[in-house]
Amino acid sequence: MVFKKSIYKTPAQLRDMVAPGLATAASLESVAAAVAAGVSTLELDAIAERAIVDAGGASNFKLEPGYHHTICASVNDEVVHGIPSGRILEPGDILSVDSGAILNGWNGDAARTFVLPDPAHPETVAERQRLSDVTEQSLWRGIATLASARYLNEVGEAIEDHIMTQGDYGILTDYIGHGIGRRMHEEPPVFNYRVRAKGPEIKPGLVVAIEPMVVLGSQETYVKDDGWTVATEDSSAAAHWEHSVAVHADGIWVLTARDGGAAGLAPFGVTPTPIP
Repeated sequence: MVFKKSIYKTPAQLRDMVAPGLATAASLESVAAAVAAGVSTLELDAIAERAIVDAGGASNFKLEPGYHHTICASVNDEVVHGIPSGRILEPGDILSVDSGAILNGWNGDAARTFVLPDPAHPETVAERQRLSDVTEQSLWRGIATLASARYLNEVGEAIEDHIMTQGDYGILTDYIGHGIGRRMHEEPPVFNYRVRAKGPEIKPGLVVAIEPMVVLGSQETYVKDDGWTVATEDSSAAAHWEHSVAVHADGIWVLTARDGGAAGLAPFGVTPTPIP
């Protein structure tokens, strides 16, 4: 597969992507502070919207034709693209929140998963928390691989290898990561599993959204009647973690983490470098 040079941003363009990344991070930080039993996903949507606007940005999810919310809120068996509603979160729920911001024409995209406490069902909470942890760890392993690999699809190999050593989990293959820049979804595709092709060369200017989606059961999914929400066929729980990451001349920088990914990358011996 041949990729055009346009997938690589200039140093100035990379700098322009810092602000929307931080606005996206702010939205998820605000959601994290508000997630609790008794809160609706629509309330979380409004909280994320305020955070993005306060950071000087706007929701890029609302630019998707037919979508009218700032976040996607996927609960329990819902993997991605869940529509915020009056649904009230309950103890023990596992919630994945995907958010994105656009600022000065550039995009950020990230996702986090939350597991709500439930003293009455500690086994369920522990199982779901481990699912979230394994998914998050696979994301950071993929980002760490981006820092030293030659070709992009080595990232997917690293993600799959980590998940498969952690237990009998399913990795979604129908939904993958992507390039990001002037548009939220750009070339190249970013796989969360092994593929035959090498993918594009990892070099300065590459910006990708890495987003493993992992389930407790089968990877088979379907789209609900709302036309958006992707759920597991076997009703098993799902987790989704995502960051937008830039490769530049001096290293990598996680655009959607305030510390550039320092905390998440530390276990892998990788130190992110701010974009000059």
